[in-house]
Amino acid sequence: MILYKKLANELVQLADDDLLLRNELAGKGELQKGYHPAMEAVHRSNAKRLREIIAKIGYPGISKVGAKASEAAWLIVQHAISEPDFMQHCYQLMISEKEDINPAHIAYLYDRIHYFKSKPQRFGTQLTADGGIYPVENKANLNKQRLRMNLPELSQMKLDAVYDLDQLATLDQQDMDYTIWRKEVGWL
Repeated sequence: MILYKKLANELVQLADDDLLLRNELAGKGELQKGYHPAMEAVHRSNAKRLREIIAKIGYPGISKVGAKASEAAWLIVQHAISEPDFMQHCYQLMISEKEDINPAHIAYLYDRIHYFKSKPQRFGTQLTADGGIYPVENKANLNKQRLRMNLPELSQMKLDAVYDLDQLATLDQQDMDYTIWRKEVGWL
């Protein structure tokens, strides 16, 4: 039983609108360079509304809004990349209510936050521009960490595509506009 059906429907609609715009812009080839202003506007608007929902009911876990809407809330958080404090706050909320959150969502958010901070990720969910896997804290233990969070194991080929920790600085220097943006919004 969903406790907050109306809010659940709204969360799903917000996430659907985000993905619809993303697909539209991608179809026009407009997501190739930088953070598209229309995409950022949707992400900021969705984050604002999610903050209001959190103030009312707490983090929208599965028991409150159902699995689909909880996933929609997570997508909204994942896409709120211009708002590091909000993303980190939501991560803490998710950890405090982890029994009511899909563990894979916690893993993805942990990795995304670390990726934007130029720190190694734990679960190998974030990719580099060339499709490689951004460096992880412990490559030898990666599949064990992933299984713990209900993520599938990576094949040996994918494990080989994980960048080494000593490549972090080099990866971060490949796109100086991206680094400048992360500083401007407060990731670095």
